[in-house]
Amino acid sequence: MPEGAHRPRRGATTIEEVARAAGVSRQTVSNALNAPQRVRPETLERVNAAIRELGYQPDQSARSLRSGARRTIGYLAPVDDPLDPNPLMAGFLEALVDAAGAAGQRVLLFRPGQGTADPVAAIDELVAARQVDGLVLADVLREDVRIAHVTGLGVPFVSFGRTGPGQPQRWVDIGNEAAMAEVVRHLAALGHRRIGYVGAAEELPWTAARRAGFLAEARRLGLSAVATGARRAGTSESGDSGPGRSGAAAEGSVAASVRALLRGPGRPTAFAAGSDLLALDVYEAVRAEGLVVGPGGVAVTGFYDMPLCRHLHPALTSVRLPLRPIATALVGRLLAQVRGEAVPGEGLELPTELVARGSSGRSGGPDRSGWSGWFG
Repeated sequence: MPEGAHRPRRGATTIEEVARAAGVSRQTVSNALNAPQRVRPETLERVNAAIRELGYQPDQSARSLRSGARRTIGYLAPVDDPLDPNPLMAGFLEALVDAAGAAGQRVLLFRPGQGTADPVAAIDELVAARQVDGLVLADVLREDVRIAHVTGLGVPFVSFGRTGPGQPQRWVDIGNEAAMAEVVRHLAALGHRRIGYVGAAEELPWTAARRAGFLAEARRLGLSAVATGARRAGTSESGDSGPGRSGAAAEGSVAASVRALLRGPGRPTAFAAGSDLLALDVYEAVRAEGLVVGPGGVAVTGFYDMPLCRHLHPALTSVRLPLRPIATALVGRLLAQVRGEAVPGEGLELPTELVARGSSGRSGGPDRSGWSGWFG
């Protein structure tokens, strides 16, 4: 029989048959399926080999009825425009679905009903239907009503983004201030002494942290720094977002703000943008002023390291988010709550990675990071 092939059988394989084949008890097989951390590695491998050999398929519906678990995680998807979607959303969802699948879970996307923006009603409906074991929330704001509501309900939850003081600290996030400080050090090391920060007009917790990190590190290094905020012209994208937040268009574009700085005295020789989309507007502004982006011109950096970064000319230096580690940590912390295990009393901050490319003056061969970097 070829390796990996399932042995033909007349009926469904039972858990007792797997136990006999592996030389273990029925409870050990159950532990291997439901709580593998309780099983010794060599025993776990033996049980898994028997499962593969016999083609055993656990009855998920029966397991759910016995345990009360749905083996499903609810993700409150941010409202977005399908014709102008937030480009980070796909990467985060990809990572979240993979992390959930590796833990034997599914992800159920939901959002408020048509014509309403009330997330509380959507959460209540899902909880009342007993469709999920817990919730993943993103784009967490100060005094977020969703956090207060799910805490009051006693529903297991985790958040991609920091919760406020006095709320459960069940979050996973990046160090936005530290990430932007690294960008400033990178530009300073390349010889830039006058630098600018381009952020979104809409002040959100993560955008505020990036701006603060930029200015604080520039002061520490004795650099001349200026920060500006504006909306992207002609789109609904504010230019700086979490997994799925967008803003309304407004007068005054990023490109116009940057061009004004480039025309002024002591113009910046480098710009750090709070997102990759904002960096596109910086490219436009630099070129509109007859200057070039990259070596010998104006350095530009972005944030998120989306796939578009590698296709720009020059390729964009950007901050890469560890989306897969973030998703894995979120799922792990959520399932620990579902199982009734001890949960850390503080949030988890994960480091980012600055990927240097031609836009900030890096020279060398082509970027070979591929798509995997975007997904962590």
